[in-house]
Amino acid sequence: MKNRLKLIILSLLSLVTLSSCQDVGEYISESITKKLVPNLGSFLTQLAALIVLIIGVIVLGYKPIKKMLNKRQDYIESNIKEAGEKNKEAEINLKQSREHVLSCQKQAEEIIFEAKKQANLERATILEDTQKDVEEMKETAKKQIKESEEEAKENIRKEMINVALNASSELLKRNVNDKDNERLVDDFIKGIDS
Repeated sequence: MKNRLKLIILSLLSLVTLSSCQDVGEYISESITKKLVPNLGSFLTQLAALIVLIIGVIVLGYKPIKKMLNKRQDYIESNIKEAGEKNKEAEINLKQSREHVLSCQKQAEEIIFEAKKQANLERATILEDTQKDVEEMKETAKKQIKESEEEAKENIRKEMINVALNASSELLKRNVNDKDNERLVDDFIKGIDS
């Protein structure tokens, strides 16, 4: 019940307030109408100022900004195009570099192969020359040995002849002539060789 009573009191107060506000409401609506619809001179002045302001913004602000933005766009597009060209050029250079490296590797392999081949040829030549030298040394040594043997045989033969002559002179107590000496020596040597 208290709530109802409060509601009734509030409703009465609202009605009283509304009746006094009616005068105020008329004043406010007149003020709002004057503010919403200005006088014609003021309106035209404000409209002219707005048009001048829009033209100023377009001429002083929009066109230079648009021109600057277009330049910036052209600069960025040219940089992108240049970067694309440089990228293609770099790819071509990379491909050429790879081909050059492969070519150099092939040349190096060929050089190494040729060097090994040349080294093997030189080794074979050196071995062949060494073998020839060894064979020549053997032949020379054989000749020297044979000559030494012949010389030794000749020396032994002469020594044997001298011994045989001395022995035969002693035995015969006479001098034997050269023919007899040679015959005796030859017989003696034949006897030794057999």
